[in-house]
Amino acid sequence: MDDDAGSGPVLVLLHGMGATGEVWLPWAPLLQQRWAGRWLAPDLAGHGYAPPLARYSFAALADRVADGLARLDGRSPQRLVLLGHSLGGVVALALAARAGGLPVDAVVGLGIKAVWSPAELDKAGELARRPVTWFATRDEAARRYLRVAGLTGLFAPDHPVVEAGLRREDGRWRLAMDPGAFAVGAPDLPALLSATDVPVVLARGEHDPMVTDAQLATLGVPVATLPGLGHNAHVEDPAAVLDLLDAYR
Repeated sequence: MDDDAGSGPVLVLLHGMGATGEVWLPWAPLLQQRWAGRWLAPDLAGHGYAPPLARYSFAALADRVADGLARLDGRSPQRLVLLGHSLGGVVALALAARAGGLPVDAVVGLGIKAVWSPAELDKAGELARRPVTWFATRDEAARRYLRVAGLTGLFAPDHPVVEAGLRREDGRWRLAMDPGAFAVGAPDLPALLSATDVPVVLARGEHDPMVTDAQLATLGVPVATLPGLGHNAHVEDPAAVLDLLDAYR
């Protein structure tokens, strides 16, 4: 998803594991009012309409996004502000690393899981090895998509946001996501942050079970806690998350 607007930095919105760029669709009216520049919400590799990777890593996911930015109107954007949710937040940090050479002004990482147990990594590896699951109906596939993307209760199965996460082939339905993406592993957040010179804010919903304030506080960058919100704060209250970008417009 992308939108043309006036002058100002380009806002790049990066979705979480299992979702697609369409998860930012409800932001469109708000961004038209409050963001002066262009905004983009690409699908990460192996999600939505983006082709899969042979091997998933945060650097490879970031490289795919950077390639897309380089093709934007035939030229690279002059300034970028990156807002990434969960997996997308880690990709945003990888994009902002000095070695990437992109003109990044700032990064906001929302709901990034900072600590992974061996059991959690084993489970992710198991999910990555599972074959694609097929469903007889769109509704069944849509409900699975919402569970995998952590969006159950936030969107109805027939919501337009869900469509990009599904594929129909030979009368059957499946998720668009490549299961192999689950094998991306745990991020080395201290290393990513040390490789980044631009302002970074790490944010979480107050009730996000994936990460705690204490875990984020050890990373040495500003932390913002959004009252009353959960892991998908960008869906629950877009305006509250957009407020985090006010300093970078």
